[in-house]
Amino acid sequence: MKAPNFLYRRPESLDEALALLDDNIGDAQVLAGGQSLMPTLAMRLSSPAMLVDINRIASLEGVVETEQAIRLGALARHYQVLASPLIAGKVPLLASAMTHVAHMAVRNRGTTCGSLALADPSAEAPAVAVLLNAMIHLESRGGKRDVAARDFFEGLYTTSRNDNEIITGVSFPRAEAAEIFHFNELSRRHGDFAVVGIGVKARKVEGRIDAIEVVIFGSEPSPLLSETAAGMTIAADTSDDTLRDMVQAIADDMDPIDNHQGRPETKRRQAAELMRRGFIAFREALHV
Repeated sequence: MKAPNFLYRRPESLDEALALLDDNIGDAQVLAGGQSLMPTLAMRLSSPAMLVDINRIASLEGVVETEQAIRLGALARHYQVLASPLIAGKVPLLASAMTHVAHMAVRNRGTTCGSLALADPSAEAPAVAVLLNAMIHLESRGGKRDVAARDFFEGLYTTSRNDNEIITGVSFPRAEAAEIFHFNELSRRHGDFAVVGIGVKARKVEGRIDAIEVVIFGSEPSPLLSETAAGMTIAADTSDDTLRDMVQAIADDMDPIDNHQGRPETKRRQAAELMRRGFIAFREALHV
């Protein structure tokens, strides 16, 4: 199939782009990497009256360190994030997650902020943003606002971004010295969208692992931050049976989508196994 007719605009400045969106609220869509937008246009699953191509806006590029965080611009490509020493050193969970993102052709054009805007339930970037509670920067002709990732994702492909707003960037907090992380996912082939995935953030201190936070994605309409994981601890002598009970309790928080990828109970078991492997790795880290 071919895309329906649409107007194409390629602004040279952010102000020009915001004006186009504001003047065409509900009819215009932003084009950055286009790795999800272009296929949906071709299949006529989306039919905007106008595409606003932001690829010439230099102020939206780059990965930089600020006083408070590591900021990715709206045009930071997946491959740039994956190759960034700054990300590897200061946001290691994101660096780990990026190795699972699609394939090289997609990484060369796709953007991390675009992934946040789309809010695909199987995408890695939204899950990492929720776990680290990244700050998402939005701008419209009327002004700027920042939204914490944990408040940004509202459901299946749904966010708090308004139609006249652009995600101009996202800021991830720097990892602290005592923090440790784990990321893993199950997909049919490496680079495919996750059937189920997990991210874990914790703190290694005084012979134990505490401050455990777990996000589950792929199986849920939007990234699920477990309430049950809060307060859990892992010690060097925590038994395998105890770890199994811990991850099962976290998996009980889930409300998986029943679809062609699997039944809800299957996804709970898969998530529990991914978490169990991560918790075992944390326990082993206490012996180092």
